[in-house]
Amino acid sequence: MTTQEVDFLFDVKNSYYIGNYQQAITEAQKIKPPTAELQLERDIYLYRSYISQRKFRVVLDEINGASPAELRPLKTLADYFSNKNKRDAIVSAIDDQLNDTNNLNNHSFVIVAATIYCHEKNYESALRVLYNDDHIESLALNLQCYLRMDRVDLAKKELKIMQEKDEDNTLTQLAQAWLNIAMGGDKLQDAYYIFQELIDKYGSSVVLLNGQAVTFIGQGKYEEAESALQEAMDKDSNNPDTILNMMVLSQHLGKPLEVTNRYKSQLFDSHADHHFVTEYNSKENEFERLARQYSTTA
Repeated sequence: MTTQEVDFLFDVKNSYYIGNYQQAITEAQKIKPPTAELQLERDIYLYRSYISQRKFRVVLDEINGASPAELRPLKTLADYFSNKNKRDAIVSAIDDQLNDTNNLNNHSFVIVAATIYCHEKNYESALRVLYNDDHIESLALNLQCYLRMDRVDLAKKELKIMQEKDEDNTLTQLAQAWLNIAMGGDKLQDAYYIFQELIDKYGSSVVLLNGQAVTFIGQGKYEEAESALQEAMDKDSNNPDTILNMMVLSQHLGKPLEVTNRYKSQLFDSHADHHFVTEYNSKENEFERLARQYSTTA
């Protein structure tokens, strides 16, 4: 891809990367790509932005069997997130599709498959599907997988590859911030500065504000964290990460229990498949099972 092409879609991609999905949609609808290849790439980020906004119906209605091969995986992703009952079948179908090398050469398929595997907490499969794709997004997703597996050592190696490929890319900057957060300590302040620099350059977003809030919480700067999260809430009052961070922060601030419970109720009601909710429910069920077992044997 040439520099000219990257520059043409820079605002769309960058808005998507920092989590400013509405701006990505607005930019994508405004520009008129000069080539069919660029038009397809623009549409990919357009539909991915709709998926990130949980506007699945737009994607499900507009992408069909006659759509380009690069777009069709996005319908699968929208279907996966919008229909819990079909998830096992979708994962099974992706397992089968990995045998087709054409799919592994389709960047959209690779990203969709890896995203679904990550959501299933099957990080080994996500890494396998990403293995031969050297797109900067795939490298960033590799790094996220390693961090979720608590393999900071491997995440560091992945970041080095990203820096050698494109040190100034927003995804490379974000990856550095994610790694700094995972390392903690003095690195939290470094992560804060990365988020702040991105905000100064491109404007604030829920993703960047939550990143800053996490660095503040890690440093015990709870009032600063509350300010960042409040701004994030003003942008999107139903974002699961913001709600979860608010729930954690309210405890650190010593707020009344009902405040924490309010955020918890909102998270559990609106985002039942969020990783925190599923893990919480799993641990709660296990606790109840053990409690019944010991009350029976007592």
